[in-house]
Amino acid sequence: MQPGAAGAPGAPLSEARELVAPLAPLGGGAWAVGGGLRDALLRRAVADLDVAVAGDAAEAASTLARAHGARRFRLSARFGAWRVYGGRLPYTVDLTPLQGGTIEDDLDRRDLTVNALALPVDGRDAILDRHRGLDDLAARRLRLVSPAALRADPVRLVRLARLAHQLDFSIAPEAVERARADAPALVGAPGERVMEEVARMLRLPRAWRGLERLDEIGVLGALVPELEAGRGLAQTPYHHLDVLGHTLEVVRHTAEITEDPTPAFRSLGPRVAEVLAAPLADGLSRGQALLLSALLHDMAKPATVATTPEGRITFMGHDVLGAAEADAWCRRMRTSTRLRETVALSVRQHLPLGFLVHREPLSLRQIWRYLESTRPCEVDIIVLSVADRLATRGPRTRESAIARHLALARQVAEVHFRLVDRGPVRPLVAGDELARVLGREPGPWLSALLTRLREEQVVGAVRTSDEAVRFAREWLPAHPDSI
Repeated sequence: MQPGAAGAPGAPLSEARELVAPLAPLGGGAWAVGGGLRDALLRRAVADLDVAVAGDAAEAASTLARAHGARRFRLSARFGAWRVYGGRLPYTVDLTPLQGGTIEDDLDRRDLTVNALALPVDGRDAILDRHRGLDDLAARRLRLVSPAALRADPVRLVRLARLAHQLDFSIAPEAVERARADAPALVGAPGERVMEEVARMLRLPRAWRGLERLDEIGVLGALVPELEAGRGLAQTPYHHLDVLGHTLEVVRHTAEITEDPTPAFRSLGPRVAEVLAAPLADGLSRGQALLLSALLHDMAKPATVATTPEGRITFMGHDVLGAAEADAWCRRMRTSTRLRETVALSVRQHLPLGFLVHREPLSLRQIWRYLESTRPCEVDIIVLSVADRLATRGPRTRESAIARHLALARQVAEVHFRLVDRGPVRPLVAGDELARVLGREPGPWLSALLTRLREEQVVGAVRTSDEAVRFAREWLPAHPDSI
């Protein structure tokens, strides 16, 4: 066996050889590398496989696509990468030219030793392992290929925490040390690539633990600098943790509710679960996106902290400023508009449900107005509010207060689902007809009036078209700013 190569016999290697069998048409000069090979050796399912090729990746992609009746497309013009998928292939294949000219150079440029393994696809029964990656696999440990690996591509800082959680591996102390030293470099990394890693973390089970690992290696504060400012920042006696600790606990409660809403929402649990499982944007479900909202929900507290003359700590306006900061963060990460708007709205509206607890019993009108203020994220924001309350257990917090909050959340959610089941509220009088009857040109006033009429229909105060017109005639003079 050649130096630096490991031909480890046994089931893992056999499974790895079976994994690359569909790649045989590529012949010599092609190696399975990266996470797919790593996962095969760990006996984990492989959905996509990276292949390093000596020569033209486009030609290799054509060869593989023809052999399997698959499709191909250019993945990256900059790196010459191609993707082959479908047909008879059991996984997606990403083909990239060797970085550095040789397979040895390619492996030396990778981030972690467990990702710096290569298996030839031409039948040679040997795994090239220049950095003791197989030893690290056996030890379930993440170790850097070189001290410069993280700084060479700062996105790897997030990937390090994500893989530690995903694989349930430890992180070598020297890798933690390097991560903490190189964390500032993350600020200059391409936002879309950083967000891709964050999204992959949010899609994992118990995703909150991945964010905690990110904090443990000193990278969370570089990802969201506003959170680092909350480290050690004390809150009111109703809180048992500082701002950052509270934030991470809210993320944990949000994840736990998303995975099983029944303990918090009882009989409504299946309905809540259905909403949170629905796709939202950027490859995230509503529940997964809500974890991002939870992470950012108090990001403006450090900027709004104040102390009253009586010594009481306040964070007035942190919801409004936080929504703007969350919007700006999502823009830096180049998220979709839908994800950005959902996160910003959730941050902006995470407090009102808690305030409504002190106004019980609530009328249907009050609940409707609250739901309208959170549309189209009604359930998401209710869940965030519950998670926020569950993470607030300071010395002045009473369990009865938490119970009241959860009871109100269930009541509001029940009204929401009842309205959903009833179907859309159809206007009793069309907008253009209403404008004609009132003798006015359509304008902003009409939208405001129709919104108010919809509320009157929901609460049962207006039931017929005549009643709608009568209400409109009375409403207009009382609202001159809307005319």
